[in-house]
Amino acid sequence: MRLIGRSEDLVLLGGLILALLVIFSQALESILDFFRSIEEGRGLRLLQALLIIGTVFIFHQVRKRQMMRAEALGAAAKARQATEHAAEMERLVAFGQALARSLNEEAIQAAATAHIPLLAPGRGAWAMLRTATHWKPLTTIGDSSPTDRERAARGALGEVDPAIGNAGRFACFPMIIAGTPVGVLGVDADPGLNDQQRRMLTAAAALLAVSLKNAELFREVHENSVRDALTGCFNRKHALEVMDAELRRARRSQMPLSMVMFDLDHFKAINDRYGHLAGDAVLSAVGARMKAVLRGSDLKCRYGGEEFLILLPDTPVAGARRVAEILRSDKIFLIGNQDELEGLAR
Repeated sequence: MRLIGRSEDLVLLGGLILALLVIFSQALESILDFFRSIEEGRGLRLLQALLIIGTVFIFHQVRKRQMMRAEALGAAAKARQATEHAAEMERLVAFGQALARSLNEEAIQAAATAHIPLLAPGRGAWAMLRTATHWKPLTTIGDSSPTDRERAARGALGEVDPAIGNAGRFACFPMIIAGTPVGVLGVDADPGLNDQQRRMLTAAAALLAVSLKNAELFREVHENSVRDALTGCFNRKHALEVMDAELRRARRSQMPLSMVMFDLDHFKAINDRYGHLAGDAVLSAVGARMKAVLRGSDLKCRYGGEEFLILLPDTPVAGARRVAEILRSDKIFLIGNQDELEGLAR
């Protein structure tokens, strides 16, 4: 706590100076008389010169002190900016690490929802993903409307005039991977963003784009590893894993679980007579027909060469029998017709 204010300090200093002048007044008079005698004897103006030198010296010291203060303030400002920049980079690195651990869109959405508010504190923010047919939200922080967000995203990619509507209230950062836009990251433009904030959000958009592409590639690799490329059905290994999980679920829920297995009669004869391309066409048609006839929740598996397995969750035996009969009587499974086989082979 300050006991004496700045104005009181000046008063005390002035009083001290006056007291010193009074105390040393006779000595000062002797000094001044000495200088006057020198001036009269030598024809010099010492007092005026000393006054000028003293004034210049005091002015120089004041200027020097002001410059040192300005340098100290500038160094403090640079240190503060460096600290802020380091904190921003730390948040950006944390965002990148969270995205690196995200291998699907749900995990990316959770990472974006948690970290984007830290990258744009005090602002509304959102991320929109661009698909082949429409735009869909990845995350939304704030109360902006879906229409405004989509219009701003489309304007950022040049699909609409960005001046239309309320798109100008957002600063948009396209998410681009390999020259192809996959979405847009947007934040409230008010208050204005500085260059450092823009660079950081541009980097965040790039990280999001790479993460989304990685998730897409991971999904494709996973799908290829568990599906049969010819029929589109799951392979035997994945079917056995899912079957084990479904059996445990059925025991817990006390719900029925049925399984249907079938093979294609005379399939070897088809390969021998019409060639393996015709056999592949038959298998592909069977897989497509199973996908069209069965439910999305039913597990469709190519168990062997021409053997198939179907797992029917929440389905009693009577329902499984009806499914088996539908498949058995379906035209695509009656593959003894020569014209149909030649058509499939072509």
